[in-house]
Formats: sequence, structure tokens, C-alpha cells
Amino acid sequence: MNLIDVVNADHLSPNVTSFPEFRSGDTVVVHVKITEGEKSRIQIFQGVCIAIRRRNSIQGHFRVRKVSGGVGVERIFPFHSPSVAKIEVLRKGKTRKAKHYYLRDRSGKSARIAIDYERK
Repeated sequence: MNLIDVVNADHLSPNVTSFPEFRSGDTVVVHVKITEGEKSRIQIFQGVCIAIRRRNSIQGHFRVRKVSGGVGVERIFPFHSPSVAKIEVLRKGKTRKAKHYYLRDRSGKSARIAIDYERK
């Protein structure tokens, strides 16, 4: 084992094994730990997962997009980040693409993703 593997093993998050399986197009709720001074709290970020990159790698992350107050907001969450406390899947989207960057240009009904009732 080389030095890079040793450092990566030290930074692995134990929460990754408890995360549910989700794909791009699913509506997810991400519970994020926010530290403000000495206090810390959990903040919820709910939106559509528009991209997943390297799920099983230390560099893996997923991108979640939501519309808040008429403004689109995107956040990138690393899988092995200690600030990601929990992930919940609300709706499973029926999509044929891996990346949903086209949602940035759309609004209203055209920005919706159909629900996949067949996937469990």
C-alpha cells in the first residue's frame, strides 16, 4: 500500500455505507452539518440530483439542484465529507440521461422529472 492509499483510508467517512442507493434524477434530501462558532446544527438541502461522479472513490461527489425563491441553487456534496450526515431519497426519477444539466435552462413544468414507479 502506497502513501496515497494510506492518506485516503484515513479520510474515508463511515457514513458512506449507510447512504441509500440513488441515481441521477432522483429527488434527495441531504442533511448537512453546519458549524456556526461553537454551535453546530443540521441543515436540510432538498433537490434533484443532477449528476453523480465516481460513487465508490474518495474523490466521488454528487450535485443537487433546487429552486429557492425563484433562483436556482446547486450544491456539490462529496460522498466522504464529514459534513454530510444523512441522505434520504424522496422520489425516484425516470430518466434516460446520466447528467441533467439541461434543467438549468428550464423552469416551471418543463423542469420536472417524471416519477419512476417501477423502480424500488
